[in-house]
Parts: sequence; structure tokens; C-alpha cells
Amino acid sequence: MAEKAVDEVAGGGSSGASDSETGSGINEKALLRKLDLRLLPAVGILYLLSFLDRSNVGNARIEGLLGDIHITGNQYLTGLTLYFVGYVLFEIPCNIILKRTTPRIWLPTLTIVWGVVATLMGIVQNLAGFFVSRFFLGAESGLFPGVVFYFSMWYKRRERQYRISLFFSAASLAGAFGGILAYGIGRMGGIVWANGWRWIFILEGILTVLVAAAAYLFIHNYPDTSSFLTEDERKFIHQRLAEDSDATHDERFSWAAVVEALKDPNCWLYGLGFHTMSLPLYTLSLFLPTIIANLGYAAATAQLLTVPPYAFAFITTVTVAILSERLGQRAIFIAGSAVFGAIGYAILLSNTDPVSRPGVSYAGVFFAAGGIYPATALVLSWPAINVSGQTKRAIANAMQISIGNLGAVLGTQLYRATDGPRFIVGHSMALAYLLANAVVVSILGIRLRNENRRREAIADEIKHVGEVADWRGDSDPRWRFEY
Repeated sequence: MAEKAVDEVAGGGSSGASDSETGSGINEKALLRKLDLRLLPAVGILYLLSFLDRSNVGNARIEGLLGDIHITGNQYLTGLTLYFVGYVLFEIPCNIILKRTTPRIWLPTLTIVWGVVATLMGIVQNLAGFFVSRFFLGAESGLFPGVVFYFSMWYKRRERQYRISLFFSAASLAGAFGGILAYGIGRMGGIVWANGWRWIFILEGILTVLVAAAAYLFIHNYPDTSSFLTEDERKFIHQRLAEDSDATHDERFSWAAVVEALKDPNCWLYGLGFHTMSLPLYTLSLFLPTIIANLGYAAATAQLLTVPPYAFAFITTVTVAILSERLGQRAIFIAGSAVFGAIGYAILLSNTDPVSRPGVSYAGVFFAAGGIYPATALVLSWPAINVSGQTKRAIANAMQISIGNLGAVLGTQLYRATDGPRFIVGHSMALAYLLANAVVVSILGIRLRNENRRREAIADEIKHVGEVADWRGDSDPRWRFEY
């Protein structure tokens, strides 16, 4: 039994064991489907709302936001930057609260908090109000790492990558829905206010609050207390997690684990991998309506034209996640997606007259969106399946988000109003970052592959030694990395 458990730890486990293999009478595949249906749609809806509320400012901009509250284009960009300042500051406190409460209480409550802030953005009157609302909207930062931790209490480590990617695909759906909603809501100009941008914030914010209130009923806690599971299913989930990773361990915080994360080059590379994706991700989500409007389209038309690229991004994100999971490859799919996105920016930059040839630039947008979203999904899920134990993984995740968001902060300053319609600076930086991402993840993938090969050479000498509960995190020779 110990040898089997060690093999599970080393290889990431199998998600398709039969009843006879588990010896528990539980159909593992059927159980996973049951978990997916109960967990993924619930948290996916919350993340869709999160991305909708953070990026709809781009839709509001082309509906008259700047003129109505009397701010300049540069001040608008500063407001976008302040969001990420709040994002970084709120992340650790939000995660502490999650661990001290429960997902069923904290995730809906957090959603209500930012939903109220998003709604209040619709009544801002000046620069100060815009700055304050964008800063506090950064409270959304607690959702993504909170859900990654949440998944670790339900799924084996190799199973998490696919689920995190599906969860992140809600971000591209948010872009598509955001364009449709902004088109319809924008036509409410003249109702109370001359322009319709205020209604974009108000109605979408109220939608977030209403869904969050209902989420108290459909968000589940952990396996031990979830009513939709039988007692045998609870025991089986606990057993399979115990054999696969450190999720069931009662690990105490240690500064040694913090130092280990800070000294591990891989942890820095995970952060750099997200850094090189966050700039193109957030510049696209925040400025796509502006980019399309600068091709010569009216505001309403530009809102609708944001929908197809995001729909395409949803398809590529899900497709790449499935292929990556089935083939057990991460780096090659991240790098390939990044290069695909880079092709889009090369097309955008090569079009010297985008107003006369808007179709060329619009095609470039498809490539950009279709590459950025799947690459980001896989990058964000990588440390969740490769870093062990609990403290080191928590530090690695914090490093990834913090280092990554530095790219987002830089990106918010790149698309200035005077740079349209070609936006050479912004498009060039996004292109450079995507190519840099392909290099970074390739280096990381090679490092992980070589380390696995080194450990294979010594595995025969130690594979019968000790129990899985004694493993030393990802530094243990029995541990195998997903590359």
C-alpha cells in the first residue's frame, strides 16, 4: 500500500481508476463528474462577475465616462493602476479570512463587497470618486487564489490544472457578455443621465450582488461537511487526497518553508511566467473596446465587436486545457498559445492604416485573445500542481500573483488616448511580453523535465523507503513535476 501511495505521489495520480482499483465501491469517474457539476459552475459564475466588474470600465470609457466626470486620459489610466494596488494589498488578508471562515461564507460575502463597490462606480462625480472606487474594487483579488485553495481540498493535484483552466475560462466569457451588456445598457443614455455608462456599472454591479446573495445557497464548503456527498464518498475523497498530495496534512507554518520558496528558482519562474502574461491579458481586457472604437466604429458597434474575439478565446482556452491535460504537457501549450497571441499583435502593428483597413486589425485581435487566455489559464494553474508543501505553495502562489501584477500595473499606462489608432507602444510591449513568456515557460519546462530525469535515476534506491506522509514537499526525490 505504501509503494502504491508513493507511486501516486510521484506521478500525480490517475483520475480514471475503476471500482476494483479503488476497492471502495466508488466509481471515481462518476464522482469527479459529480464534483465538477457541483463546484465548477458555482465558482465560475463568481469569477465571470469578477472579471466583468473589473473590465467594464473599458466599455464605460467609450460611452462618455471621461467627459462626464471631467478627467483626462492619463488620470483614467492612473485609476486603472490603482485597481492593481488594491488587488495586491487585499490579497493576503482575503486569503487569511477564507481560512478562518469557510468558502460558503467568505466567497459570496467577498463578491457582495466588490459588487457594492462596482455599483457605486455608477454614481461617481469626479476624479477622487473614480480613484477610490477603483482602489477598493481590488478586493476581488481574494477570489482567484481562494478558489485555487478550495480546489486543492477536493481534487488531486493533476486534476486541478484542468479545473483551474475551466474556471479561468469564465474570464473570456465575461468579456463576451460584457460587450453584449454594454451594447444594450449603453442605449439607456438619456434615462436619468445623458450617457449610458453609469447604467453599465449600476446594473452589472446589482447583478453581481444578487448572484452573490444566492451563492450562499449553492457554494459548498469542504468534503467533510458537504451534504451532496455520501459518507463513503467523503472517506474516498479524503483517501485519494491523502495518497496524492499534502492537502490533508496538518502542516504548521514555518519560516524554513518560506525561505525554501524564496530560494527556489522555479517559484520565481512561475511568477515571471504570469508577469509576462498579465500585461497582455489586462491591456486587452481593459482597452479592447477602445482599440476597436479607434478603428473607426461607433461606440455601440465597437461594444458588439468585442464579443466574437472573447467567444473565440473561450473556445481556445477550453480546447487547450483539454489537450494539455490529456497529453500531460504544460510548457509547450503555454508557449504555443503565447506565440499565437504574439502573431495577433504583429498583425496589429503591421497595419499602417487601421482606419482604412479595420478588418486586418480586427483579425489581429482574434489571434491576440485566442492566445492570451489559454496561456494565462495554464500559467496560473502550474504552481498549484507542482509546488508542495502547503506553506511553500502558499508563498509560491503569492509570489506569482505579486510578480505577475507588476506587469498589469505597467500595462495600464501603455494605451494613451493620443496613441490611437495604431497604439504602437502598447501593441509592441504586448508583443514583446508574449514572446518573453514563450522563452520563460520553455526554460521552466526544461528545468522541470531535467529534474524529473535526475530523480528517476535515484528513484530505485529510495522508492521503498518511508511513507508518503514523510515526504519533504517537492524536494523529495519521489515527487514528479508536471512540465
